[in-house]
Amino acid sequence: MSQDRRYSFEFFPTKTDAGHEKLLATARQLASHNPDFFSCTYGAGGSTRDRTLNTVLQLESEVKIPSAPHLSCVGDSKDDLRGLLNQYKDAGIKRIVALRGDLPSGMGMASGELRHANDLVSFIREETGSHFHIEVAAYPEMHPQARNFEDDIQHFVRKANAGADSAITQYFFNADSYFYFVDRVRAMGVNIPIVPGIMPITNYSKLARFSDACGAEIPRWIRKQLEAYGDDSQSIQAFGEQVVTEMCERLLQGGAPGLHFYTLNLAEPSLAVWNNLKLPR
Repeated sequence: MSQDRRYSFEFFPTKTDAGHEKLLATARQLASHNPDFFSCTYGAGGSTRDRTLNTVLQLESEVKIPSAPHLSCVGDSKDDLRGLLNQYKDAGIKRIVALRGDLPSGMGMASGELRHANDLVSFIREETGSHFHIEVAAYPEMHPQARNFEDDIQHFVRKANAGADSAITQYFFNADSYFYFVDRVRAMGVNIPIVPGIMPITNYSKLARFSDACGAEIPRWIRKQLEAYGDDSQSIQAFGEQVVTEMCERLLQGGAPGLHFYTLNLAEPSLAVWNNLKLPR
């Protein structure tokens, strides 16, 4: 495996002090493996704006790993976004994950001054030049709100052409969907790195609910095996670790430029896959 691949871990900001301390402990454990960066999510309509900001600044200053805040444009004015960008820039943050974001419940279609992720990418470039490395999202199995796969591909191309530096995918469990997506956008002239998002499997019922909501397909054979384990969490985790490890091996062998782990603020599930892969860190 090439040393120039990049590996990263994602967290979500917590609502309690105890949860935040657990997040920092997880981050310190993961930091010992020298990831390229951490990222931290941003709630619907910017609902976790302050917690995202504080978490990212603390990861950067205390855990000493470069950290990337998610930034969404739904529900925020240009002035709001400009203020956040300036705060991140002043704090020495160098990477941002630029997203449209989800509409919070009850917001309807009131979605701020910027309506799409490509608008946000363009705005960040206009405001800050090349200061930030801009990540965007990719959906190998189609965004759940997209009209069709072709529209979704075109939307990704617009984000890339607006000035994105690289992309992180929604998680998936079918490597072919990733390779097909990459081949399609390469044929359309998009050459930015597209890093697979990896979701460890630890709890079938939660994974199924989340996957149905975000449009990530769990292949039938995986669903059926997980269902067969019932409440046997040990077997679910062992099977999940094997499935995800084998998929990651195939992705890396097929040329994926790294891996981005959705940790759910837990270290062990991601590290189990990391250690199986013997990543060169």
